[in-house]
Amino acid sequence: MGGVLILTATGSEQGELARRMEKAISQVVAGKKWLSGKLGGSEVRLVETGIGAVNTAHALTCVLQAWRPVAALQVGVGGAYSGAGLALGDLALASEEVYGDLGVRTGDGWHSAEAIGIPVVELGRAYFNSFPVDPKLMERAREVLQGGCNGPAPALCVGRFVTVQECSGLAELGRERGERFNAVCENMEGAAAAHVCLLYGIPFLELRSISNQVGDRRLETWNLPLACARAQEAALRLLLEGDLDQGPVAAPGDSADSGDSARGSDQGPGRTGRGT
Repeated sequence: MGGVLILTATGSEQGELARRMEKAISQVVAGKKWLSGKLGGSEVRLVETGIGAVNTAHALTCVLQAWRPVAALQVGVGGAYSGAGLALGDLALASEEVYGDLGVRTGDGWHSAEAIGIPVVELGRAYFNSFPVDPKLMERAREVLQGGCNGPAPALCVGRFVTVQECSGLAELGRERGERFNAVCENMEGAAAAHVCLLYGIPFLELRSISNQVGDRRLETWNLPLACARAQEAALRLLLEGDLDQGPVAAPGDSADSGDSARGSDQGPGRTGRGT
């Protein structure tokens, strides 16, 4: 057991990380590219999973059957919900991951998987839509990243992420999901990664940079290059300063149980301001 696993959905979300990796060894497993070497002083395996929950779960399972990292870090871009107050290029850390379209839609609206009555996972307790992020890794990442990055300093927000397979390309749908889950960010992979990491007992952390605002889909308003660059820069900072290769470090009062409400908690997203 050792080293840090970094997952990205696409090559554009890991290009700079791959370029900086030392003593890199490349292999292809079940059609997915793995790159192993040293990055930021840590032993790292960098895996391009492909987009979506199934690709992510498959690639991650293949890795974890062969190797047990001390931590897994999902890095990528995401869409900001309107209530989060995030701008393009800002950073977001997940406090929890939620499957946002797993459930039942009836005449009175959408209901979570709990309405089906069959847990997605039973491991100590029942899990339906929500899956945990390691709280110690998340707090350590917050401490590192709230210091800002090079160039114009992005804001950093910590809050719930929503994973969907049907992206919100309508403003009304985006508002509905953001409010339902009290969430800051939408993506297509994170809940699947958190889900599989829970099954294997691997501490999980997720970092994204905002590529677009969730609303009526207008690609000309997006900035994918900026978001990809900011996410990778922040990931490098976590490797250099966050001691991710040491795994979680216990702290008084820490708790891994963040609940499983698919409607969102009373606590809103936490902003740590702009870096200096």
